[in-house]
Formats: sequence, C-alpha cells, structure tokens
Amino acid sequence: MFKSTIFWVLIEMIVLKVGGDIFKKGLSENLANDIKRVIDARGGKIVIVHGGGDEVTEIAEKLGKKQIFVISPDGIRSRYTDEETVEIYTMVMAGRINKAIIRWLLAAGIPAVGLSGIDGSLLVADRKKKIVIVDERGRKRIIDGGFTGKISSVNPRLIETLLEGGYVPVISPVAIGSENELLNVDSDRAAGQIAGALKAEKLIFLTDVPGIKIGEEYLRKITLSEAKDLLPKIGPGMNMKVIASMEAIEAGVKEAIIACGLREDPITSALSGLNGTVITAE
Repeated sequence: MFKSTIFWVLIEMIVLKVGGDIFKKGLSENLANDIKRVIDARGGKIVIVHGGGDEVTEIAEKLGKKQIFVISPDGIRSRYTDEETVEIYTMVMAGRINKAIIRWLLAAGIPAVGLSGIDGSLLVADRKKKIVIVDERGRKRIIDGGFTGKISSVNPRLIETLLEGGYVPVISPVAIGSENELLNVDSDRAAGQIAGALKAEKLIFLTDVPGIKIGEEYLRKITLSEAKDLLPKIGPGMNMKVIASMEAIEAGVKEAIIACGLREDPITSALSGLNGTVITAE
C-alpha cells in the first residue's frame, strides 16, 4: 500500500469529484480509507462533489419519465431537463445518491455532511432560456432551455464553516436560479467552480479510466494551454472534466488531476503522480 506523505505537506484543501461511474460500481472501503488517510495527513481538508447521471436516468425511466439527451454544436452531450425531470434529478442527486455517500463515509469514520447546491445558495446559476442543439441530421436548432443552468456564482461560506468544524461536505450538483427555481448543473463544472471559489490546492476527478487518452496513449501531465489545444480531440464525458479543470486553474487552483478511482489508493496515487493526468497552469 502506498503510504508516503511527502506530497501532502503543502496541501491545504482538495476538492474531490466522485463520478457517477464510481458510485455505480460500488463505493469501496479502499477509497473511503484513502480519503481518511488524506484528511489525517497534516490536517488536510476535503470537499466532495458527486455525480450520478446514470442513476438519475435509471430511476426516471422506472418512474415512466423517458430521458432525452441533446448535443451542442461543440459536441457537449447533456440531459434535456424539463420541470418534471429537474424534480426527479433533485430527488436522486440530493437524496438517494448524496445520502448513500454520507452513509458510506460515516461507516469509515469520516464525519460527512450532505448538501446540495441550493443549501445556503451555495450554487447560484443562470437558467438557460434557449439552447442550441444539433439534431440527428446534423442541423442546428434552437429549443427551450428547460431547467438547465450555468453556474454564475459560488457561495463558499457554508462549506468553509463545515470545514472549520472538522466535517467533510458532500455536495450534489443542484443549483438555485434567480427565480428560486431548481436547476440541473453539470457536476464536473460544479466541482471546478467550487474548487476555484475555495482556492483549493488540488482538484481531483475520480473516474473509471486512468486519465486523458489521446490515440492509444494516456497522458501523464499537460499544461493549461496544451489542454485547450487538445480539447477538440477529447471525447464526450472526458471533455467536460477538461473544461472544468481549465476553469478551476484559471480561477486559481494549482493543479487538476483526472484519475482512475477504481485502483488501490486512488487519491494518494494521484497526488503522487502515479495515477491519472495532471493539468497545471504552466
């Protein structure tokens, strides 16, 4: 087991994004123990943001609500969120998934508190009135934006209060709009925005693959400018993690790491450069 603490000495805060794939494949004791190890080392602080889109889709369709996904002209795939869908999305994200993660962390001796982005107006978003999509024939269309939002501000005060009290905040990606409506926001970008607002040292995305893959090669380390150049070559899903990483670094986060959360000691190995792709400012 990897136990070196040399890479943790200068780390004051980490924002950890736990992807829906990690939740779907089972929250492991190994991952929980690794989170605890990082918290215990030099008083490290961790904020967790989680995804869970596949779980939302599965439960929505069990409830008889077919889920629709759209593609933007930039190739970004997203859920079309009408009013009924945003209610299901909130129920699953802030309820079922969030509380499953809290229970898992508490069982490992980690004092976790579950939040959504609407608590304390933690995540405020602008509702997208209209969105441009590309249909099956490759034509651009403008449609109603539904209840999807783009984060406009992060209020980190509640997170900071919990951290000062020794708790680990676990945040689901549901935001509040200007008319107090619930909004679906991208979980990767939520993690990036939260990391930027907290001025975190590290932003770590745990997914089911070992980093960014170009051709047959997984990249070990790239700069912000290299990430921007490579973005058009990066496929759906991973491209949002890269965009979120770039936004976080531009907001002051020192490094973003996209790593595999299914291997042994995924966080400590990522911090040590042994797991994933590191994105840096320079």
